[in-house]
Amino acid sequence: MTTGPTGSTGTGRAGDRAARKPHLAVVGATGAVGSVLLGILSERADIWGEVRLIAAPSPQLRSSRGDSRSAGRKLTVRGEEVEVLALTEDVFDGIDIAMFDVPDEVSAQWAPIAAAKGAVVVDNSAAFRMDPDVPLVVPEVNAHAARVRPRGIIANPNCTTLSMIVALGALHAEYGLSELIVSSYQAVSGAGKDGVDTLRSQLAAVSGTELGTSPGDVRRAMGDTLGPFPAPVALNVVPWAGSPKEDGWSSEELKVRDESRKILGLSDLRVSATCVRVPVITTHSLTVHARFENEVTVAGAHEILASAPGVVVCDDPEQGEYPTPADVVGTDPTWVGRVRRSLDDPRALELFVCGDNLRKGAALNTVQIAEVVAGEMTV
Repeated sequence: MTTGPTGSTGTGRAGDRAARKPHLAVVGATGAVGSVLLGILSERADIWGEVRLIAAPSPQLRSSRGDSRSAGRKLTVRGEEVEVLALTEDVFDGIDIAMFDVPDEVSAQWAPIAAAKGAVVVDNSAAFRMDPDVPLVVPEVNAHAARVRPRGIIANPNCTTLSMIVALGALHAEYGLSELIVSSYQAVSGAGKDGVDTLRSQLAAVSGTELGTSPGDVRRAMGDTLGPFPAPVALNVVPWAGSPKEDGWSSEELKVRDESRKILGLSDLRVSATCVRVPVITTHSLTVHARFENEVTVAGAHEILASAPGVVVCDDPEQGEYPTPADVVGTDPTWVGRVRRSLDDPRALELFVCGDNLRKGAALNTVQIAEVVAGEMTV
C-alpha cells in the first residue's frame, strides 16, 4: 500500500472514495483565475475532503498564472491556510479530481500524468478542447458528457464561448439552433494580468487630456505601453483577440465556432464570429444573431431564458434595463437583454449577453464540472 503526501492511501480508490469526500487538487492556484477559483470553492457547498494547492512548474510562465516560485506560500481556502506545493508527479497521489488552470503546454504535459495517477482532470486550457476523446462540458447544457472521458480528462471551454453558451443552449433545446453570427466585446482580463495592467496604465495616460480627437494621437501617446494588444485599448476598440489563423481569422473566433459545435452536439452548425477587445477590466459581452429551425417569439424566448439555470434576463430598454459589464462583473450567471425577433426572419433572434469571464468564463465552470464528477464518486 502506498501513501500520498498527506497520508491518503493509493489503493482501493473506489472503496476509499465511497467512505470519504473526494480529494481535490488545484493546479495553478496562485494565478488570476486560480484566486477566483479558491474564492468560489469557499462560497459553495463543502463537498471536498483535502484541497491541495499546486503551483505551475516554471518561472517563465505568463504573469497571470502561478509558478514554481509560489511554492511554499500559503493561501486561504474554505477558511484554512493551505501551503502551495510545487508541481511534481507525487502531488497527485491520493487525489480524485485535479483542476488545471495553467498554460496550454503545461496542461498538455501534466494533465495526462495526473490522469495516470487516477485523478479526473478538469482542464481550463485549450490543450484538449477539441480532442475527440475529451468531453467539452458546460454543466447547464451537457453535464451528461462529463461521464464519458476515455482519457480521464474533461475540458473547460473558452471564456468567450462560456459567456453566451448557457443561454443559447436553453434556446437550442426549445427551437433547434441552425446558425450563429456573433460579435464579442472582450474584457482585457481575458489577456491576463498584463492586459489589466496595460489598460490601467493607458487610462492613467489619457485621463485629463484631449487625446482621442485626431488620427493616431492615442497611439502616439501610448508609445511602448501596448502590452499584449496590437493597438491602444483606452479610448479605443481593437477588432482582434487571439492569435492569427488561416484566411484572416483569429484563434478566439475559431474557438467560438468549434466549441459551440462540440458543446451543443451540432457538428455542422454555421457560426461566424468577430472578436473585439474593449476597454473593460472584466466581463465579456456579445451581440448574438441566432437562427433556429423553428419560428421564435420574444415572449417565448423570455420564458425559456428566465427559467434556465445560470441565466438572468434583464430586458426592459424603455426603462434603461439591459446588462452591461459594469453591472454584471463579479456575478455568476449569463445575463441576457435586448431580445428581439429579427425584422426580416421569423426564425431568428437578436440578443445581447454579458458574462464575467473570470467566473463563469473560467473558474466557476471548472468548479461546476468538478462537482458533477464528485457527485459520481459519492453516489
